[in-house]
Amino acid sequence: MNPKIYLVHAAEVSIAPVVSSFRQAWPEARLANLLEDSFMPDLAADGKLTDLMISRFVDIAHYCAKSGADAILFACSAFGPAIEQCQRELKIPVLKPNEAMYEQLVEKNCHVSLLATFPPSIPSMISEIQQMAAQAGTTVSLDTYLVEGALAALQNGQPEEHNRLIAEFASKLQCDKIAFAQFSMAPVLALARSKTNVPILTTPDSAVAKLKKILS
Repeated sequence: MNPKIYLVHAAEVSIAPVVSSFRQAWPEARLANLLEDSFMPDLAADGKLTDLMISRFVDIAHYCAKSGADAILFACSAFGPAIEQCQRELKIPVLKPNEAMYEQLVEKNCHVSLLATFPPSIPSMISEIQQMAAQAGTTVSLDTYLVEGALAALQNGQPEEHNRLIAEFASKLQCDKIAFAQFSMAPVLALARSKTNVPILTTPDSAVAKLKKILS
């Protein structure tokens, strides 16, 4: 039987991009989507990742495992420590949303531009990329950017404006690689590639490739 993968989302806008990546690169995988859209407002209200929120992540991970998951992919990039706790407690593969993309970013010395649309995700991303580069023995010069207004446009039913803002931002960057931080940014890929020759990585495409390699 083909592997069953649970996708855990903190925002509805991340569901379609990652499902699309699976359908294109690994259509045989059986997918189950879980949406808990109170995570982001709770994180914003608390101002930090609390023990209670970490416990909630662990509860969800155990639910996925009990439901027959062969692997879990979290699609919420601002909750790294909570997902790491899930990794420690479960025996099945549990992926943080960006870890597969980070592995590609730190393969060799390079200058990376990381574009994000959700501000709280940026600090943990910087830390994780720096840690992975240190482990890989490479030097990654990292610039991070917030594409102002893009997420609000997407949430207000204006995907074309969301895509335009990100693609225009990407077109102005001078670097070795561009990385899109949020799963919800993946649909911008084709438009952005038409505006720059810099290689662009997206979180869902990288994550799907890693999961397929692990489970196939």
